[in-house]
Amino acid sequence: MNQRALIIDDEPDILELLELTLNRMNITTRCATSLAQAKSLLESESFNLCLTDMRLPDGNGVDLVDLIQKDYPKLPVAMITAHGNMDTAIQAMKAGAFDFISKPVDLAALRKLVATAIESNHLPEPEDSAGLPRIVGSSPAIRRLCHSIVKLARSQAPIYISGESGSGKELAARSIHELGPRANKEFVPVNCGAIPRELMESEFFGHKKGAFTGANQDKQGLFQAAEGGTLFLDEVADLPLAMQVKLLRAIQEKAVRPVGAGAEIKTDVRILCATHKNLEQEVAEGSFRQDLFYRLNVIQLAVPPLRERVSDIPQLAQKILEKLAQDMELPCPRLTSEARDALATYSFPGNVRELENILERAFTLCEGDTINVEDLHLSAPAPNAIADGTVDHAARFAEHDSLDDYLQEVEKEVICDMLEKKRWNKTLTAKELGVTFRSLRYRLRKLGLDDNQSNE
Repeated sequence: MNQRALIIDDEPDILELLELTLNRMNITTRCATSLAQAKSLLESESFNLCLTDMRLPDGNGVDLVDLIQKDYPKLPVAMITAHGNMDTAIQAMKAGAFDFISKPVDLAALRKLVATAIESNHLPEPEDSAGLPRIVGSSPAIRRLCHSIVKLARSQAPIYISGESGSGKELAARSIHELGPRANKEFVPVNCGAIPRELMESEFFGHKKGAFTGANQDKQGLFQAAEGGTLFLDEVADLPLAMQVKLLRAIQEKAVRPVGAGAEIKTDVRILCATHKNLEQEVAEGSFRQDLFYRLNVIQLAVPPLRERVSDIPQLAQKILEKLAQDMELPCPRLTSEARDALATYSFPGNVRELENILERAFTLCEGDTINVEDLHLSAPAPNAIADGTVDHAARFAEHDSLDDYLQEVEKEVICDMLEKKRWNKTLTAKELGVTFRSLRYRLRKLGLDDNQSNE
């Protein structure tokens, strides 16, 4: 099938360069030097791609992006911007531009952009945008999420995925990748909070042999590992400020410099990021750079907490139990109606991840093939909570035989909550609690929690 591209620029040299490059890619081109001429061509002909300069004699490229989004929503449009003018590029992508390229135009980067844009133009529509393979549920909140994912998958704009811990932010990121033009390349997830500070630059950008003590060979960084694909920065708010500066440059320049290297390496990755923290608040408090937030938050996607999609719980529970049964090679148990009701009224502070943990425990503890309310071990709201939300310790202590018993229960609650927040990573949990790793292991054994299944 013959591909066709519309190129808009009032500089003859740029126009000729773009036309020549695309013709060599077997793409037929039509050229325009103004907004009016471009509109006329769009009305009379069909295209698979549009490349437009930001500044035109009778308007600007963002006006054209708005027009195309309204009248030709499936046509990918890429913006050509002046070098270093990131504000313009971000403005264009917020308006709906597919991607951008800076002047002077790097031909290798241009060819990659064009190939990705053409691919996105021919992506098949999901049979039902209300439900995606990785995302279970049909509640209004999930239908809106799935609709947004399908739309955002075609773009190359950075996306900031917000949502509470355990709500499914990585699933949303993977869905965006798998539905987009980069699906046949790597999806590389990284937990920014789990990388030691002294190793961050090497992990992200790679290093050359001999760059530092212990660098016995060249190492590929995360950006290179995700080349052509998607790099998902989970818990991005945990990045130290020094690393935020280097990450910002890598994203803006679309290039990285491995530790010990003499030159930068061009990269082609789509950046998705997520955190359970409030990034706007982190910026206001000075712990997250405003310029990096502005660069990452081109488009924001909010993943709803489980309490806002209660109608999805039965379907989610069934899917989780089926997977557990398959993994354990056992019959799939069923939830009693009382158990289903209990799940429906539970607040799930840990969201879908907590539901998975509850059902895995219930699957192990239940008798036969039926899960009762008692098997769920749901933590009920404390009956002795004071009106302002604090705990009446005197009332809780009265329910125990001794102070030691009560303190052990509190210790267990605190450790379990922190393990849950840190995805059962003991090293991170110990750091957050301000104890040594050995101390945490001792406490876990003492409390009967050391099942040797969590990450270290």
